[in-house]
Amino acid sequence: MSTKFKGIITIITTALCAMSALADEVLDIHKEAARLIRVSVSGFSGEADSVLKFDLSVLGMEITPPENAEYLVSGRENGRIEGSLSAAGNSRPLWTRAYAGGAPRSQAHAFADDIVKEIRQTLPIFQGRIAFRLQSGSATEICVSDFDGFNPVVLTHDGALVNGPSWAPGGHVLFYTSWKNGGTEILEHNLAAGSRRVFAGFPGADLSPEVSPDGQKVAMILSKGGSPNLYVCDRDGGNLRQLTRTRDEDSSPTWSPDSRKICFVCRSGRAGLQTISVEGGLAQPLRAAGVYNNLTSPDWSPDGQKIAFTSGSVSFTICVMPAEGGEAQKLVAGEDPCWAPNSRTILFTRRANNKRILCLLDVPTKHVKDVRQLSGSCSEPSWAR
Repeated sequence: MSTKFKGIITIITTALCAMSALADEVLDIHKEAARLIRVSVSGFSGEADSVLKFDLSVLGMEITPPENAEYLVSGRENGRIEGSLSAAGNSRPLWTRAYAGGAPRSQAHAFADDIVKEIRQTLPIFQGRIAFRLQSGSATEICVSDFDGFNPVVLTHDGALVNGPSWAPGGHVLFYTSWKNGGTEILEHNLAAGSRRVFAGFPGADLSPEVSPDGQKVAMILSKGGSPNLYVCDRDGGNLRQLTRTRDEDSSPTWSPDSRKICFVCRSGRAGLQTISVEGGLAQPLRAAGVYNNLTSPDWSPDGQKIAFTSGSVSFTICVMPAEGGEAQKLVAGEDPCWAPNSRTILFTRRANNKRILCLLDVPTKHVKDVRQLSGSCSEPSWAR
């Protein structure tokens, strides 16, 4: 997922937008954030200690000394992690558990998952994987890693432009657009088998593949009919149907969790968000109250309640609004928003020192943590669900 101005047509459009940078609205981010929960961590050292503290801070927790903490995390490590969680002021722990097998990082992630399930009442995310575009010089490749940037693996070695990695449900197959054979092609990459195939290679642009949450269909942007329009097909590539038929530039489809609707960007002058039924019909504009710039890069939260998107043309702000449209909340400067499976955390890109860096945002508290950085720029993240 990305700023999602994908393909040659989109690159040209983005360049034109840069000429109107002074017309960008100034976005003030004032809405009060939820408070951080104070947690102490003791008894651990080295990697286990750093993993626990990083993970807990991702979910809006502040690591503090025991005397200031609301919750106490304690334990030890000796080939396995033994840990307990206590509420401040209580002599007996809420629970004590042991984590064995796997690497120390995996044990610490599992412990952190149980802690946030107890404190934040949210789905675990710390053992998840992400995919993103890695750029070093002019070369771009698809890379996967743990959610925090550790254990990275570069999947492609084509030396060609790639973009828009997107997971199929289950976390074993990636779709993305590649220019390795000259024009654009959508590739299907099976990570378990180490194989890939051309999924869509029509004349014109083949962009933005997104598999439906039920795994049955794939949405994509094709310009084989002239303008970049929204299409959908079966998971095997058959039964291709065109959903939009306009001269506007469509991009960046994202599915509703029930796989019945698609939200996408429609650019007719200023870019805006629209939704359409997977069965077809008229697309409906999605109103984001309080945001008046180009709206791009939508991502539907797994719980179906919210849509994250970016606002801007040259500089970008991450925003969230109700899935049916309504008042938009401006969160933080950045682009390429992608929801974690917990519908609380957003993985996104920020720009720093001529690089793009992946970051994790806790939406209620607006607390941001940088993912472990690789050499080169990292962008267009997608979280396996």
